[in-house]
Amino acid sequence: MKFPSNLRYTEDHEWINPETGLMGITDHAQDQLGDVVYLDFSAKSNQSIAHKDVLGTIESVKTVSDIYSPISGKIIEINEALAKSPELVNTDPYGAGWLYRVEIADHSELDGLMDADAYIKHTGH
Repeated sequence: MKFPSNLRYTEDHEWINPETGLMGITDHAQDQLGDVVYLDFSAKSNQSIAHKDVLGTIESVKTVSDIYSPISGKIIEINEALAKSPELVNTDPYGAGWLYRVEIADHSELDGLMDADAYIKHTGH
């Protein structure tokens, strides 16, 4: 499994890139979910969000799980490609399988997220 060192991670298995604002679910999360078949993006572009807000759901062959915001800010982009190709979350969770791009409101919130080493310990990998 991959855990890029430039990202920050949540206990709920989301990641965010502090430089680009891209966010998604981790390689560990997609592995646990199994094949992703549908994503419901209930949060919309230009919507203000707070840390831990539910942004939507991700449905796999095994379960349906909430997607939580790792940070406060404003949604500036949604990965529309996932509507036709939800499997990108499985095949490329840190690349083409990103979910939202967020304009981060308070960069100090990133200090409350885990770095790659802490996330690896959290997941036991």
